[in-house]
Amino acid sequence: QVQLVESGGGLVQPGGSLRLSCAASGRTFSNYGLGWFRQAPGKEREFVGVIRWSGGITYYADSVKGRFTISRDYAKKTVYLQMNSLKPEDTAVYYCAAAPWVGTMVDPDGYAYWGQGTQVTVSS
Repeated sequence: QVQLVESGGGLVQPGGSLRLSCAASGRTFSNYGLGWFRQAPGKEREFVGVIRWSGGITYYADSVKGRFTISRDYAKKTVYLQMNSLKPEDTAVYYCAAAPWVGTMVDPDGYAYWGQGTQVTVSS
C-alpha cells in the first residue's frame, strides 16, 4: 500500500519561503512521477509541478515557474517542494500525489495515490 505523508506547511509572509516534504513508502517508484497539487477554497485542485523519480525530470505550472523547485532524495524516499517568493495567491492546501509516468502528468485524475495535504497560508 502506497503512503504519502506531507509536512512543512504553515503561515508565511508574502515574499517568504517554505519547503514542503512528501515522504513516500509502500513500493518502488522507479517509473513513477511524484506530483504536487494545490487546492484553494472554492477552487479546483490544480497542478503545481511533478518530478520523475528516475532521472529527475521536472515540469511546473506557469504560475510557479521560476519560484518553486521540486527535488527528491532517493535514500529518504522523499520529495521536496521548495517555494520561494511566495504570494497570497499561493495560499492553498498542498497535496503530494504519485502515479505511473504517462503523458503530461498534469491531470489530478491520473494520480491514484494522494497524501493528506498540508496547509500553506501566505499573508501579512
